[in-house]
Formats: sequence, structure tokens, C-alpha cells
Amino acid sequence: MNKTLWTRAAVAACLVAGFQVSMAGTTTAPVSKQSPEVVALKRQVAEFARTHQLEQTHLANFDDLDFNVYSGQKWDELGKSHAKDILVHWPDGRTTKGIDAHIADLKGMFVFAPDTRIKEHPVRIASGDWTAVSGYIEGTFTQPMPIGEGKTIAPTGKAYKLSMVTIGHWNKDGVMDEEWLMWDNLAFMKQIGLAP
Repeated sequence: MNKTLWTRAAVAACLVAGFQVSMAGTTTAPVSKQSPEVVALKRQVAEFARTHQLEQTHLANFDDLDFNVYSGQKWDELGKSHAKDILVHWPDGRTTKGIDAHIADLKGMFVFAPDTRIKEHPVRIASGDWTAVSGYIEGTFTQPMPIGEGKTIAPTGKAYKLSMVTIGHWNKDGVMDEEWLMWDNLAFMKQIGLAP
């Protein structure tokens, strides 16, 4: 149990114990019988602990997604964090539906920068069924970049490091059913030498 959860649980337990003691002197019921208020407080503490554990599980899954699955291009493992019918919102405003379409887009990021990776999440936030993480996408433009109709842009050899934020909504099956990807595409183009 981490320090924050332990502190909150300890405070809640003290409140429950104190409430039991205070109620013991004001009722004729046996001390061993818990009042509805005490039962309600214990239920709230248990629910808090359950929610906190679920949030930490989602964040750990997200860390594995970026550091291991995405960075290692382990596309057959994307289903550990993504629903089959996931809706993905991209930084350019478009959306895709379904894990297969998402994998195709993710693969495209490695065509021109095979060393693409995410190594850290300096900010990790969870609230119930929602997570938000910030991090950095890094890579080097070392291979031709496809731009459609069989055309490509020659690699510049320049490295990039983009700040990014990903927000995810997790369903009852423990996978994301909707995801928002955010980074600055103009900053990306500048860093790889395709914009002034």
C-alpha cells in the first residue's frame, strides 16, 4: 500500500474507531454491534480502497502500453489496454474506430522513425474510470516518410522529442474504450526539419 493510501485509510479507520467509541456511551446496544453510521463509514473506506486500486491498475497498464507495447511495437499485446472497438482521437482532429485501425496508424509512426519510443510519464493522474498521462515521444527521422500516392519525403536525420498527453476512459473490462492523443504537430514538423 502506498503512503498516500495508507494515510487516508488510517485516518478513515481512526474516524470509524472514534465514532464507535463515542457511540458506545450513548446507546444501550452492545458495543460489539455496529451502528448504521459505522457500517456506512466502513463501506466508504472499502470503496475508496477499491477505487484507488483500480486507478493504480489502469496507470500501470498505461505505463506498460507506452514503455513496452508501443515502444517495442508489440501490436499483438495492444488488446491488454485497448478495447476492440476503441474510439481514438488524434492530434490532427481525425478519429479512428477499432483496434485494427489504431494499430495501422501506430505502425505508420515507426516507418520513418524506427527508433520511436516513450520512456517516461512524469505526470500520471487517475480518477475512477479515467486516466491522464504526460510524457515525451522521441525518435529520429532516418527513413523515407510516405505521404500518399507512392510519394515519400527523404529523411533529414533529425531527432525529435515531443511533449504529449494521453487521456483514456476505461470500461468495466479494464481496457480503454476511448482515447485522446495530444501533441503539437507543428512542433514535430519543425523538429524533423520539415517546417521553418
